[in-house]
Amino acid sequence: MKAAIHERALELGFDDCRITTAANPDHAAQFSDWLADGRHGEMGYLQRNAHKRVDPQEVLPGAKSIITLAVSYSRKGDIPVAPSLGQSAGTGRQECRPAGVIARYARYSDYHDVLKQPLAELSRFVDALGPEGTRSLWYVDTGPLLERDLAQRAGLGFVGKHTNLISRSLGNWFFLAEIITTLELEPDAPEKNRCGTCTRCITACPTQAITAPFELDARKCISYLTIELKGAIPEALRPAMGNRIYGCDDCLAVCPWNKFAREGRLMKEHAREDLDQPALLELLALDDAGFKHRFAGTPMLRTKRRGILRNVCVALGNVGDAKALPALERASHDEEPLIREHAHWATSRIQERATG
Repeated sequence: MKAAIHERALELGFDDCRITTAANPDHAAQFSDWLADGRHGEMGYLQRNAHKRVDPQEVLPGAKSIITLAVSYSRKGDIPVAPSLGQSAGTGRQECRPAGVIARYARYSDYHDVLKQPLAELSRFVDALGPEGTRSLWYVDTGPLLERDLAQRAGLGFVGKHTNLISRSLGNWFFLAEIITTLELEPDAPEKNRCGTCTRCITACPTQAITAPFELDARKCISYLTIELKGAIPEALRPAMGNRIYGCDDCLAVCPWNKFAREGRLMKEHAREDLDQPALLELLALDDAGFKHRFAGTPMLRTKRRGILRNVCVALGNVGDAKALPALERASHDEEPLIREHAHWATSRIQERATG
């Protein structure tokens, strides 16, 4: 059964498939301590379903096994950091065109939607393999599971010092998904940590959110600030954001294990090249309808216009010049108070650079 599941997973486009038991995660106590310290910030859902995350039986009573799956989102010609200048179309002339940086995983159609069908198919396949009454649930970054902990125990990869999972065959660039099932399967051997003495990810973090090896304070992480945080971004952290407007890849990008990364099969056809170097001034001009049209079908849609334009204002405050001031002036009168406040901040930053 195990071999059949692995073969079917690869046929459906998954890049790796490993299995572990449905026993409690190995680092449940550390997760509870992390929550108690408040390092999850405003991600209240982590607190609300913590009892499920530390006990898979709370997710699916009678669960015996957890199938962990990897889907690469690496692609040829990836642009890890967008330049702050762009080419003037048709002229070859350089002009001021401040661009934003979007995390690699979000430069695709929403992975939740892309992976839904193959996960459902694999889940049905697992149920059919088992005896009558076999039940399975699938998740892709949506279920109350400590997925990185479980994936390490399944041998899919190891949790690096940046707290993300690293695969020896995929590097850092992959999504995780799981199928928790009542079918008992032989578990794979766990992966051991292979970071060694490397601390590149800790050094690379712009906000020092990696407070120690294997410890992250989400409240300082740019991914949290640009995606999960719903209110104002703390002013002290805004300059370190640079021109990142959705997520941050810095700690992932410097990992030496990325030399083994390979282009993903499932995600390849869903790449959104228009999100590789988005022009900040164009984004700032979007009304609600324009925003929904531009980001339809992407994970960025869930952050909503107010969140993305808040981030765009911060980016312009960091990399923009006087040519951005008229757009920021208009944004300072936006109907959304969150956008107005960050537009005022960005204007002050640009003016300070011009006079300093």
